[in-house]
Amino acid sequence: MRKIKVYAPGTVANLVCGFDILGLALNEPCDIMEVTLLDEPKVIIHNRDEFNLPTDPEKNVAGVVFLSVMEKIGGNTGFEVTIEKHIKPGSGIGSSAASAAGAAVAANHLLGNIFNTDELIQFAMNGEKLASGVKHADNIAPCILGGVSLIRSIHPLDIISIPSPDLHVTVVHPQIEVRTADARQILRKQVLLKDAIRQWGNIAGLVAGLLKNDLDLIGRSLEDVIIEPVRSILIPGFDEVKASCKEAGALGGGISGSGPSIFMLSKNETTARAVEAAMKEVYERLGIAYYTYVTTVNQKGVSVEEITIVNH
Repeated sequence: MRKIKVYAPGTVANLVCGFDILGLALNEPCDIMEVTLLDEPKVIIHNRDEFNLPTDPEKNVAGVVFLSVMEKIGGNTGFEVTIEKHIKPGSGIGSSAASAAGAAVAANHLLGNIFNTDELIQFAMNGEKLASGVKHADNIAPCILGGVSLIRSIHPLDIISIPSPDLHVTVVHPQIEVRTADARQILRKQVLLKDAIRQWGNIAGLVAGLLKNDLDLIGRSLEDVIIEPVRSILIPGFDEVKASCKEAGALGGGISGSGPSIFMLSKNETTARAVEAAMKEVYERLGIAYYTYVTTVNQKGVSVEEITIVNH
């Protein structure tokens, strides 16, 4: 019997202007999963947290991924997993992606790394489809690969890793839930051409800023004229948080994924801590419970640790 422990990082999807096509991995928080290879074709799920997620594999994000791997390989192979979630479901920092990516990487490791990265992303997207109704990779890709990912295409899958400067990331998670499916439902189906042109300019500027290590260009490009104006109404205090964080020195930021978390990028830890204080001040005043993270970009993605099983 082989058993491993995987650490699956939280992620920030969209990066303001890059809806469904950009994402980055965080060093904190991260989910922990212990996975054992079984010699019979079944998936057993245990939860080691208070979120009470389904243990039926067909209704569990990680379970769906394990089932899709089993379907691909056939035979008498299964998986037993204990999931310890530190990324709250519905937080907007890639909770479902961490479960899905962690499961894909764990299964592959236990099977002798028989799948390539694109195949792992495909497996993991099955979990995202269960969670949100849509296959998207802007959380999955950075979770598996680390760093910043550009999803140029889903069909066919075309993922580009983008080198990023040593940025600090401050995240505030107001303790309300915004379901990804609901946040997608309210989006406009058509946009004005002038808004699309402005958005394309921002996406190109953000990618160029990351590649050139041009922090000012990154800051100027963190603007969303299509998604944020609609989704921000679901997040109390959003405009106030954004304004006060920019005043505190943040390069910029916005909604993390579908929310309710808000992220801000900063040049250094001192600024990132000042941004955290600005976030706290807003939610203290509004009387809304919240949680904050001050972290950096995770460059490794999901990591794996072998566990020695002692047979008595």
